[in-house]
Amino acid sequence: MKELDQKKTIDLLNTIMEFELAGVVRYTHYSLMVIGPNRIPIVEFFKLQATESLTHAQQAGEILTGLEGHPSLRIAPIEETYKHSVQDILRESFNHEKKALDLYKTLLETVADASIYLEEFARTMIGTEEMHTIEIKKMLRDFS
Repeated sequence: MKELDQKKTIDLLNTIMEFELAGVVRYTHYSLMVIGPNRIPIVEFFKLQATESLTHAQQAGEILTGLEGHPSLRIAPIEETYKHSVQDILRESFNHEKKALDLYKTLLETVADASIYLEEFARTMIGTEEMHTIEIKKMLRDFS
């Protein structure tokens, strides 16, 4: 196995943590903005996404501190489009999930053949984020 690039891994985990914390804010905001006849299940979906984003941030932070890193107090920038139709919110969610997927893929590339635990963590998160994109795509089909 190769040597783990600890600094690069810590920096990436901090980026992931900041992005997931931004997801908490994003999905909480979305849950408050949904209106219409399908509001209740969509609000619940966004609340679950916010909770899951917090869990992901905590997981990344635990690994980061285990590698002797210092967790950031920042969150990633959050764009506000001021478009709050369910379709617009779902599209923004899809884009957010795709960015998260890219971050976890970068983590996998960084830790590949250096840490089995980190590889498995990254793979699990990639699977989770892929499932989110699939779910959101299905939700968006109603608007085609």
